[in-house]
Amino acid sequence: MKLTQLLENVTTLDVKGSTEVEVGGLAYDSREVKLGWLFVAVAGHQVDGTEFITQALSNGAAVVVSENDLDLGAGAVHVQVPRARRALAEIANAYYGDLSRRMTVVGVTGTNGKTTTTYMIRDLLRDGGFLPGLIGTVAYEIGERSIPASRTTPEAPDLHAMFRQMKEAGCDAAVMEVSSHAIAQQRVHGIDFNISVFTNLTHDHLDYHKDMDSYFNVKAELFQMMERRHDRSAVINIDDPWGRKMLEDRKFDAEVVTYGFSQEAMVSASNAKVNVKGTNFNVSTPWGKARIHMQLLGRFNIHNTLAALAVGGLCGIDLQRMIRTLEAVASIPGRLELVANRKHKRVFVDYAHTDDALKNVLSTLREICKGKLYVVFGCGGNRDRGKRSKMGRMASELADYSIITSDNPRNEEPGAIVSEIIEGFAGQDRFEVVLDRREAIEKGLQKTGRKDILLIAGKGHETYQEANGTIVPFDDRETVREIIG
Repeated sequence: MKLTQLLENVTTLDVKGSTEVEVGGLAYDSREVKLGWLFVAVAGHQVDGTEFITQALSNGAAVVVSENDLDLGAGAVHVQVPRARRALAEIANAYYGDLSRRMTVVGVTGTNGKTTTTYMIRDLLRDGGFLPGLIGTVAYEIGERSIPASRTTPEAPDLHAMFRQMKEAGCDAAVMEVSSHAIAQQRVHGIDFNISVFTNLTHDHLDYHKDMDSYFNVKAELFQMMERRHDRSAVINIDDPWGRKMLEDRKFDAEVVTYGFSQEAMVSASNAKVNVKGTNFNVSTPWGKARIHMQLLGRFNIHNTLAALAVGGLCGIDLQRMIRTLEAVASIPGRLELVANRKHKRVFVDYAHTDDALKNVLSTLREICKGKLYVVFGCGGNRDRGKRSKMGRMASELADYSIITSDNPRNEEPGAIVSEIIEGFAGQDRFEVVLDRREAIEKGLQKTGRKDILLIAGKGHETYQEANGTIVPFDDRETVREIIG
Protein backbone atom coordinates (compact mmCIF):
# COMPACT_ATOMS: atom_id res chain seq x y z
CA MET A 1 0.00 0.00 0.00
CA LYS A 2 1.30 3.47 -0.86
CA LEU A 3 2.16 5.89 1.94
CA THR A 4 -0.23 8.48 0.51
CA GLN A 5 -3.14 6.07 1.11
CA LEU A 6 -2.07 5.43 4.68
CA LEU A 7 -1.85 9.16 5.42
CA GLU A 8 -5.26 10.01 3.96
CA ASN A 9 -6.87 10.60 7.38
CA VAL A 10 -3.71 11.53 9.30
CA THR A 11 -2.97 15.10 10.36
CA THR A 12 0.63 15.81 9.35
CA LEU A 13 2.92 18.72 10.15
CA ASP A 14 5.61 17.92 7.60
CA VAL A 15 6.60 15.18 5.17
CA LYS A 16 10.18 14.79 3.97
CA GLY A 17 10.35 12.42 1.01
CA SER A 18 7.92 10.88 -1.45
CA THR A 19 4.47 9.75 -0.30
CA GLU A 20 4.34 7.37 -3.29
CA VAL A 21 6.64 4.91 -1.52
CA GLU A 22 5.21 1.42 -1.04
CA VAL A 23 4.78 0.33 2.58
CA GLY A 24 5.04 -3.40 3.24
CA GLY A 25 4.06 -3.43 6.90
CA LEU A 26 3.91 -1.30 10.02
CA ALA A 27 5.36 -1.51 13.51
CA TYR A 28 5.65 0.48 16.73
CA ASP A 29 8.42 -1.81 18.05
CA SER A 30 11.70 -1.22 16.20
CA ARG A 31 12.69 -4.87 16.70
CA GLU A 32 9.77 -5.99 14.52
CA VAL A 33 10.57 -3.69 11.59
CA LYS A 34 11.35 -5.37 8.26
CA LEU A 35 12.57 -4.06 4.91
CA GLY A 36 10.11 -1.55 3.45
CA TRP A 37 8.03 -1.15 6.61
CA LEU A 38 6.69 1.95 8.33
CA PHE A 39 7.78 2.62 11.92
CA VAL A 40 5.83 4.87 14.29
CA ALA A 41 7.89 6.19 17.20
CA VAL A 42 5.52 6.45 20.17
CA ALA A 43 6.30 7.41 23.74
CA GLY A 44 5.83 4.40 26.01
CA HIS A 45 5.40 4.23 29.77
CA GLN A 46 9.11 3.65 30.33
CA VAL A 47 10.83 4.31 26.99
CA ASP A 48 10.49 6.79 24.11
CA GLY A 49 10.18 5.29 20.65
CA THR A 50 12.28 8.07 19.13
CA GLU A 51 15.29 6.49 20.84
CA PHE A 52 14.89 3.48 18.54
CA ILE A 53 14.54 5.20 15.18
CA THR A 54 18.14 4.33 14.28
CA GLN A 55 17.44 0.65 14.98
CA ALA A 56 14.25 0.80 12.89
CA LEU A 57 16.19 2.29 9.99
CA SER A 58 18.93 -0.33 10.25
CA ASN A 59 16.21 -3.00 10.10
CA GLY A 60 14.97 -1.55 6.83
CA ALA A 61 12.28 1.00 7.68
CA ALA A 62 11.19 2.93 4.58
CA VAL A 63 9.07 5.43 6.55
CA VAL A 64 9.40 6.86 10.05
CA VAL A 65 6.53 8.69 11.75
CA SER A 66 7.28 10.77 14.84
CA GLU A 67 6.28 13.94 16.65
CA ASN A 68 9.68 15.59 16.37
CA ASP A 69 11.20 17.15 13.26
CA LEU A 70 13.85 14.90 11.71
CA ASP A 71 15.89 14.76 8.54
CA LEU A 72 16.56 11.13 7.69
CA GLY A 73 18.28 11.93 4.40
CA ALA A 74 17.58 10.02 1.21
CA GLY A 75 17.33 6.65 2.95
CA ALA A 76 13.79 6.97 4.32
CA VAL A 77 10.70 9.17 4.36
CA HIS A 78 9.95 11.09 7.55
CA VAL A 79 6.43 12.12 8.54
CA GLN A 80 6.03 14.58 11.40
CA VAL A 81 2.70 14.44 13.24
CA PRO A 82 1.27 16.26 16.27
CA ARG A 83 0.25 13.03 18.04
CA ALA A 84 2.12 9.84 17.22
CA ARG A 85 -0.28 7.48 18.98
CA ARG A 86 -3.27 8.88 17.14
CA ALA A 87 -1.37 8.63 13.86
CA LEU A 88 -0.46 5.01 14.67
CA ALA A 89 -4.15 4.16 15.09
CA GLU A 90 -5.19 5.98 11.91
CA ILE A 91 -2.43 4.38 9.84
CA ALA A 92 -3.23 0.92 11.23
CA ASN A 93 -6.91 1.37 10.45
CA ALA A 94 -6.11 2.31 6.85
CA TYR A 95 -3.52 -0.44 6.40
CA TYR A 96 -5.87 -3.20 7.54
CA GLY A 97 -8.85 -1.94 5.56
CA ASP A 98 -11.03 -0.04 8.06
CA LEU A 99 -12.85 -3.29 8.80
CA SER A 100 -14.57 -2.41 12.09
CA ARG A 101 -17.22 -0.41 10.23
CA ARG A 102 -18.23 -3.61 8.41
CA MET A 103 -18.93 -5.46 11.67
CA THR A 104 -21.15 -5.15 14.71
CA VAL A 105 -18.68 -3.86 17.30
CA VAL A 106 -19.53 -3.79 21.01
CA GLY A 107 -17.19 -2.01 23.42
CA VAL A 108 -17.50 -2.55 27.17
CA THR A 109 -15.78 -0.17 29.56
CA GLY A 110 -15.83 0.33 33.33
CA THR A 111 -13.71 -0.55 36.34
CA ASN A 112 -15.33 -3.89 37.13
CA GLY A 113 -17.45 -6.40 35.23
CA LYS A 114 -15.96 -5.99 31.74
CA THR A 115 -14.80 -9.58 31.31
CA THR A 116 -17.97 -11.28 32.52
CA THR A 117 -20.15 -8.90 30.52
CA THR A 118 -18.21 -9.45 27.29
CA TYR A 119 -18.33 -13.24 27.71
CA MET A 120 -22.09 -13.06 28.17
CA ILE A 121 -22.51 -10.80 25.13
CA ARG A 122 -20.34 -13.13 23.06
CA ASP A 123 -22.57 -16.07 24.02
CA LEU A 124 -25.74 -14.12 23.23
CA LEU A 125 -24.47 -13.06 19.82
CA ARG A 126 -23.24 -16.57 19.01
CA ASP A 127 -26.58 -18.16 19.93
CA GLY A 128 -28.43 -15.32 18.22
CA GLY A 129 -27.01 -16.01 14.78
CA PHE A 130 -23.81 -13.94 14.80
CA LEU A 131 -20.22 -15.19 14.60
CA PRO A 132 -18.46 -12.95 17.14
CA GLY A 133 -14.81 -12.44 17.90
CA LEU A 134 -13.71 -11.50 21.41
CA ILE A 135 -10.95 -9.19 22.66
CA GLY A 136 -10.39 -8.94 26.39
CA THR A 137 -8.40 -9.57 29.54
CA VAL A 138 -8.51 -13.36 29.44
CA ALA A 139 -8.23 -14.18 25.73
CA TYR A 140 -8.51 -13.02 22.14
CA GLU A 141 -10.96 -15.21 20.23
CA ILE A 142 -10.75 -15.17 16.43
CA GLY A 143 -13.10 -17.63 14.80
CA GLU A 144 -12.24 -21.02 16.30
CA ARG A 145 -8.88 -19.81 17.67
CA SER A 146 -8.38 -18.65 21.25
CA ILE A 147 -5.15 -16.85 22.13
CA PRO A 148 -4.20 -16.00 25.75
CA ALA A 149 -4.38 -12.23 26.14
CA SER A 150 -1.28 -10.17 26.85
CA ARG A 151 -3.31 -7.10 27.85
CA THR A 152 -6.99 -6.11 28.06
CA THR A 153 -6.93 -3.94 24.94
CA PRO A 154 -3.99 -4.42 22.52
CA GLU A 155 -2.14 -1.66 20.65
CA ALA A 156 -3.88 -0.25 17.57
CA PRO A 157 -1.97 -2.24 14.89
CA ASP A 158 -2.60 -5.48 16.78
CA LEU A 159 -6.29 -4.62 17.16
CA HIS A 160 -6.80 -3.86 13.48
CA ALA A 161 -4.85 -6.97 12.51
CA MET A 162 -7.29 -8.94 14.68
CA PHE A 163 -10.25 -7.35 12.91
CA ARG A 164 -8.80 -8.52 9.59
CA GLN A 165 -8.24 -12.02 10.98
CA MET A 166 -11.80 -12.04 12.32
CA LYS A 167 -13.22 -11.09 8.92
CA GLU A 168 -11.09 -13.77 7.25
CA ALA A 169 -12.47 -16.28 9.78
CA GLY A 170 -16.03 -15.26 8.90
CA CYS A 171 -16.76 -13.13 11.97
CA ASP A 172 -19.44 -10.48 11.57
CA ALA A 173 -19.21 -9.09 15.11
CA ALA A 174 -16.58 -8.24 17.72
CA VAL A 175 -17.00 -7.84 21.47
CA MET A 176 -14.25 -5.86 23.20
CA GLU A 177 -13.19 -4.93 26.67
CA VAL A 178 -12.00 -1.33 26.41
CA SER A 179 -9.63 -0.23 29.16
CA SER A 180 -9.16 3.38 30.21
CA HIS A 181 -5.47 3.14 29.27
CA ALA A 182 -6.46 2.06 25.76
CA ILE A 183 -8.76 5.05 25.34
CA ALA A 184 -6.24 7.53 26.76
CA GLN A 185 -3.45 6.11 24.59
CA GLN A 186 -5.56 6.24 21.41
CA ARG A 187 -5.37 2.47 20.90
CA VAL A 188 -9.06 2.29 19.97
CA HIS A 189 -9.13 5.50 17.94
CA GLY A 190 -10.70 4.81 14.55
CA ILE A 191 -12.67 1.75 15.66
CA ASP A 192 -16.33 2.16 14.78
CA PHE A 193 -18.24 1.00 17.82
CA ASN A 194 -21.96 0.83 17.34
CA ILE A 195 -22.76 -0.27 20.90
CA SER A 196 -20.83 1.05 23.90
CA VAL A 197 -21.45 -0.23 27.43
CA PHE A 198 -20.59 1.49 30.72
CA THR A 199 -20.55 -0.88 33.72
CA ASN A 200 -19.35 1.23 36.68
CA LEU A 201 -16.52 3.40 37.93
CA THR A 202 -14.66 2.84 41.19
CA HIS A 203 -11.21 3.65 42.59
CA ASP A 204 -8.52 2.19 40.30
CA HIS A 205 -5.73 3.33 37.97
CA LEU A 206 -5.44 6.70 39.73
CA ASP A 207 -1.67 6.32 39.52
CA TYR A 208 -2.27 6.95 35.80
CA HIS A 209 -5.39 9.14 35.67
CA LYS A 210 -4.64 11.11 38.88
CA ASP A 211 -8.27 11.66 39.97
CA MET A 212 -11.74 10.19 39.50
CA ASP A 213 -12.97 13.02 37.26
CA SER A 214 -10.12 12.45 34.81
CA TYR A 215 -10.69 8.70 34.97
CA PHE A 216 -14.38 9.24 34.19
CA ASN A 217 -13.71 11.65 31.33
CA VAL A 218 -11.48 9.09 29.64
CA LYS A 219 -14.11 6.36 29.98
CA ALA A 220 -16.75 8.71 28.56
CA GLU A 221 -14.71 9.18 25.38
CA LEU A 222 -15.70 5.68 24.26
CA PHE A 223 -19.25 6.91 23.74
CA GLN A 224 -18.02 9.60 21.36
CA MET A 225 -16.37 6.98 19.12
CA MET A 226 -19.64 5.91 17.55
CA GLU A 227 -20.17 8.99 15.39
CA ARG A 228 -19.56 7.22 12.05
CA ARG A 229 -22.25 4.61 12.77
CA HIS A 230 -25.89 5.34 12.07
CA ASP A 231 -26.98 2.43 14.33
CA ARG A 232 -25.25 3.59 17.51
CA SER A 233 -26.43 2.84 21.03
CA ALA A 234 -25.18 3.52 24.56
CA VAL A 235 -25.89 1.00 27.33
CA ILE A 236 -25.41 2.60 30.75
CA ASN A 237 -25.67 1.38 34.35
CA ILE A 238 -27.76 4.01 36.14
CA ASP A 239 -27.32 2.38 39.55
CA ASP A 240 -23.77 3.74 39.35
CA PRO A 241 -23.44 7.48 40.13
CA TRP A 242 -20.90 7.90 37.34
CA GLY A 243 -23.36 6.28 34.95
CA ARG A 244 -25.94 8.87 35.93
CA LYS A 245 -23.35 11.59 35.39
CA MET A 246 -22.66 10.23 31.92
CA LEU A 247 -26.34 10.58 31.11
CA GLU A 248 -26.52 14.07 32.58
CA ASP A 249 -23.44 15.26 30.68
CA ARG A 250 -24.64 13.52 27.47
CA LYS A 251 -21.61 14.33 25.31
CA PHE A 252 -22.59 11.73 22.72
CA ASP A 253 -25.37 11.29 20.17
CA ALA A 254 -26.80 7.78 20.39
CA GLU A 255 -29.84 5.79 21.41
CA VAL A 256 -29.63 5.12 25.16
CA VAL A 257 -30.63 1.95 26.98
CA THR A 258 -30.25 2.15 30.76
CA TYR A 259 -29.99 -0.81 33.10
CA GLY A 260 -29.94 -1.52 36.84
CA PHE A 261 -32.13 -2.25 39.84
CA SER A 262 -33.55 1.26 39.61
CA GLN A 263 -37.19 1.41 38.56
CA GLU A 264 -36.14 4.08 36.06
CA ALA A 265 -33.92 1.60 34.19
CA MET A 266 -35.14 0.34 30.83
CA VAL A 267 -33.62 -3.08 31.52
CA SER A 268 -34.18 -3.73 35.20
CA ALA A 269 -33.96 -6.45 37.83
CA SER A 270 -36.17 -7.14 40.83
CA ASN A 271 -36.94 -9.81 43.42
CA ALA A 272 -33.37 -11.11 43.43
CA LYS A 273 -32.41 -14.22 45.40
CA VAL A 274 -28.85 -15.49 45.83
CA ASN A 275 -28.04 -18.96 47.12
CA VAL A 276 -25.33 -21.57 46.76
CA LYS A 277 -26.84 -22.78 43.48
CA GLY A 278 -26.85 -19.39 41.77
CA THR A 279 -28.74 -16.13 41.38
CA ASN A 280 -32.43 -15.78 40.48
CA PHE A 281 -34.24 -12.57 39.59
CA ASN A 282 -36.98 -11.01 37.48
CA VAL A 283 -36.00 -8.99 34.42
CA SER A 284 -38.04 -6.31 32.73
CA THR A 285 -36.91 -5.11 29.29
CA PRO A 286 -38.32 -3.25 26.27
CA TRP A 287 -38.49 -6.70 24.65
CA GLY A 288 -40.49 -8.43 27.38
CA LYS A 289 -40.30 -9.76 30.95
CA ALA A 290 -38.96 -13.01 32.38
CA ARG A 291 -37.58 -14.82 35.43
CA ILE A 292 -33.97 -15.87 35.04
CA HIS A 293 -32.05 -18.51 37.00
CA MET A 294 -28.32 -17.81 36.68
CA GLN A 295 -25.63 -20.28 37.67
CA LEU A 296 -23.27 -17.37 38.37
CA LEU A 297 -23.22 -16.12 41.95
CA GLY A 298 -23.67 -12.58 43.15
CA ARG A 299 -25.75 -9.46 42.87
CA PHE A 300 -22.93 -7.80 40.92
CA ASN A 301 -23.44 -10.45 38.24
CA ILE A 302 -27.04 -9.28 37.93
CA HIS A 303 -25.69 -5.98 36.61
CA ASN A 304 -23.46 -7.86 34.16
CA THR A 305 -26.45 -9.91 33.01
CA LEU A 306 -28.63 -6.82 32.53
CA ALA A 307 -25.93 -5.16 30.42
CA ALA A 308 -25.66 -8.25 28.23
CA LEU A 309 -29.45 -8.45 27.84
CA ALA A 310 -29.53 -4.80 26.75
CA VAL A 311 -26.90 -5.44 24.07
CA GLY A 312 -28.60 -8.62 22.89
CA GLY A 313 -31.94 -6.85 22.67
CA LEU A 314 -30.41 -4.03 20.63
CA CYS A 315 -29.02 -6.68 18.27
CA GLY A 316 -32.50 -8.08 17.73
CA ILE A 317 -32.14 -11.32 19.69
CA ASP A 318 -35.32 -12.82 21.15
CA LEU A 319 -35.61 -12.44 24.94
CA GLN A 320 -36.43 -16.08 25.66
CA ARG A 321 -33.48 -17.20 23.56
CA MET A 322 -31.26 -14.82 25.56
CA ILE A 323 -32.59 -16.18 28.86
CA ARG A 324 -31.77 -19.76 27.82
CA THR A 325 -28.27 -18.75 26.75
CA LEU A 326 -27.47 -16.87 29.95
CA GLU A 327 -28.87 -19.60 32.19
CA ALA A 328 -26.36 -21.98 30.58
CA VAL A 329 -23.34 -19.83 31.56
CA ALA A 330 -21.67 -21.93 34.26
CA SER A 331 -18.50 -19.92 34.93
CA ILE A 332 -16.18 -17.21 33.64
CA PRO A 333 -12.41 -17.87 33.86
CA GLY A 334 -11.04 -16.42 37.10
CA ARG A 335 -14.30 -14.70 38.02
CA LEU A 336 -15.65 -16.19 41.24
CA GLU A 337 -14.49 -19.50 39.81
CA LEU A 338 -15.05 -22.54 42.02
CA VAL A 339 -11.93 -24.70 42.07
CA ALA A 340 -12.88 -28.39 42.08
CA ASN A 341 -10.75 -30.49 44.43
CA ARG A 342 -10.73 -33.98 45.93
CA LYS A 343 -11.25 -32.72 49.48
CA HIS A 344 -14.43 -30.88 48.44
CA LYS A 345 -13.30 -27.65 50.05
CA ARG A 346 -15.19 -24.60 48.80
CA VAL A 347 -12.40 -22.55 47.23
CA PHE A 348 -13.08 -19.65 44.88
CA VAL A 349 -10.58 -17.75 42.74
CA ASP A 350 -11.44 -14.23 41.61
CA TYR A 351 -9.70 -11.39 39.78
CA ALA A 352 -10.91 -8.82 42.36
CA HIS A 353 -8.10 -6.30 42.59
CA THR A 354 -10.02 -3.18 43.64
CA ASP A 355 -11.79 -2.46 46.91
CA ASP A 356 -15.20 -2.40 45.18
CA ALA A 357 -14.61 -5.73 43.44
CA LEU A 358 -13.38 -7.30 46.69
CA LYS A 359 -16.46 -5.95 48.47
CA ASN A 360 -18.77 -7.44 45.83
CA VAL A 361 -17.16 -10.87 45.91
CA LEU A 362 -16.85 -11.12 49.70
CA SER A 363 -20.44 -9.92 50.15
CA THR A 364 -21.64 -12.59 47.74
CA LEU A 365 -19.72 -15.35 49.48
CA ARG A 366 -20.88 -14.12 52.89
CA GLU A 367 -24.49 -14.73 51.77
CA ILE A 368 -23.83 -18.40 51.08
CA CYS A 369 -21.21 -19.15 53.75
CA LYS A 370 -22.41 -21.22 56.73
CA GLY A 371 -19.03 -21.25 58.45
CA LYS A 372 -16.05 -18.90 58.34
CA LEU A 373 -15.03 -16.82 55.34
CA TYR A 374 -11.29 -16.67 54.66
CA VAL A 375 -9.51 -14.57 52.06
CA VAL A 376 -5.99 -14.69 50.62
CA PHE A 377 -5.09 -11.51 48.73
CA GLY A 378 -2.48 -8.86 48.00
CA CYS A 379 -2.06 -5.80 45.79
CA GLY A 380 -0.04 -5.35 42.62
CA GLY A 381 3.19 -3.40 42.67
CA ASN A 382 3.79 -0.23 40.64
CA ARG A 383 0.04 0.32 40.46
CA ASP A 384 -2.49 2.57 42.20
CA ARG A 385 -1.35 2.70 45.84
CA GLY A 386 -4.47 4.51 47.00
CA LYS A 387 -6.61 1.38 46.87
CA ARG A 388 -4.37 -0.77 49.08
CA SER A 389 -5.65 0.32 52.49
CA LYS A 390 -9.20 0.36 51.09
CA MET A 391 -8.86 -3.28 50.09
CA GLY A 392 -7.54 -4.02 53.56
CA ARG A 393 -10.56 -2.32 55.09
CA MET A 394 -12.97 -4.35 52.93
CA ALA A 395 -11.27 -7.60 53.91
CA SER A 396 -11.30 -6.56 57.57
CA GLU A 397 -15.03 -5.78 57.47
CA LEU A 398 -16.30 -8.68 55.36
CA ALA A 399 -13.99 -11.67 55.94
CA ASP A 400 -13.52 -13.56 59.19
CA TYR A 401 -9.79 -13.84 58.59
CA SER A 402 -7.33 -12.59 55.97
CA ILE A 403 -3.97 -13.87 54.81
CA ILE A 404 -2.14 -11.03 53.11
CA THR A 405 0.40 -12.02 50.50
CA SER A 406 2.18 -11.00 47.28
CA ASP A 407 0.36 -10.28 44.02
CA ASN A 408 2.68 -9.32 41.16
CA PRO A 409 4.89 -7.01 43.26
CA ARG A 410 6.80 -6.05 40.11
CA ASN A 411 9.54 -3.61 41.15
CA GLU A 412 8.20 -2.83 44.62
CA GLU A 413 9.19 -4.46 47.87
CA PRO A 414 6.38 -6.93 48.78
CA GLY A 415 6.63 -6.06 52.47
CA ALA A 416 6.09 -2.37 51.74
CA ILE A 417 2.94 -3.15 49.73
CA VAL A 418 1.59 -5.31 52.56
CA SER A 419 2.27 -2.53 55.08
CA GLU A 420 -0.05 -0.23 53.13
CA ILE A 421 -2.75 -2.92 52.96
CA ILE A 422 -2.56 -3.46 56.73
CA GLU A 423 -3.37 0.22 57.33
CA GLY A 424 -6.97 -0.63 56.44
CA PHE A 425 -7.37 -3.28 59.15
CA ALA A 426 -9.07 -2.34 62.41
CA GLY A 427 -7.07 -4.78 64.56
CA GLN A 428 -4.15 -7.18 64.51
CA ASP A 429 -6.10 -10.37 65.28
CA ARG A 430 -7.98 -10.69 61.97
CA PHE A 431 -5.05 -11.19 59.63
CA GLU A 432 -1.57 -12.55 59.15
CA VAL A 433 1.12 -11.90 56.56
CA VAL A 434 2.58 -14.70 54.43
CA LEU A 435 4.55 -13.12 51.59
CA ASP A 436 5.07 -16.32 49.61
CA ARG A 437 1.80 -16.68 47.68
CA ARG A 438 1.92 -20.48 47.50
CA GLU A 439 2.50 -20.73 51.25
CA ALA A 440 -0.33 -18.25 51.84
CA ILE A 441 -2.72 -20.36 49.76
CA GLU A 442 -1.59 -23.50 51.59
CA LYS A 443 -2.23 -21.86 54.96
CA GLY A 444 -5.66 -20.70 53.79
CA LEU A 445 -6.53 -24.22 52.70
CA GLN A 446 -5.40 -25.62 56.05
CA LYS A 447 -7.74 -23.25 57.87
CA THR A 448 -10.76 -23.90 55.63
CA GLY A 449 -13.18 -26.41 57.11
CA ARG A 450 -16.19 -28.22 55.66
CA LYS A 451 -18.63 -25.33 56.15
CA ASP A 452 -16.08 -22.60 55.44
CA ILE A 453 -15.22 -20.75 52.22
CA LEU A 454 -11.80 -19.63 51.02
CA LEU A 455 -11.49 -16.80 48.51
CA ILE A 456 -8.17 -16.33 46.70
CA ALA A 457 -8.37 -12.86 45.20
CA GLY A 458 -6.40 -10.61 42.88
CA LYS A 459 -5.07 -12.78 40.07
CA GLY A 460 -8.08 -14.71 38.82
CA HIS A 461 -7.29 -16.16 35.39
CA GLU A 462 -3.63 -15.08 35.45
CA THR A 463 -1.01 -17.78 35.03
CA TYR A 464 2.09 -15.89 36.16
CA GLN A 465 3.67 -13.96 39.01
CA GLU A 466 5.82 -10.92 38.23
CA ALA A 467 8.57 -9.71 40.56
CA ASN A 468 11.82 -7.79 40.04
CA GLY A 469 11.57 -7.94 36.25
CA THR A 470 11.08 -11.71 36.26
CA ILE A 471 7.89 -13.50 35.26
CA VAL A 472 7.38 -17.03 36.55
CA PRO A 473 4.46 -19.44 36.01
CA PHE A 474 1.86 -19.21 38.77
CA ASP A 475 -1.84 -20.06 38.65
CA ASP A 476 -3.93 -19.80 41.83
CA ARG A 477 -6.25 -22.56 40.59
CA GLU A 478 -3.46 -24.98 39.75
CA THR A 479 -1.77 -24.20 43.05
CA VAL A 480 -4.92 -25.23 44.93
CA ARG A 481 -5.10 -28.48 42.97
CA GLU A 482 -1.40 -29.20 43.56
CA ILE A 483 -1.79 -28.73 47.31
CA ILE A 484 -5.02 -30.64 47.98
CA GLY A 485 -5.67 -32.46 44.70
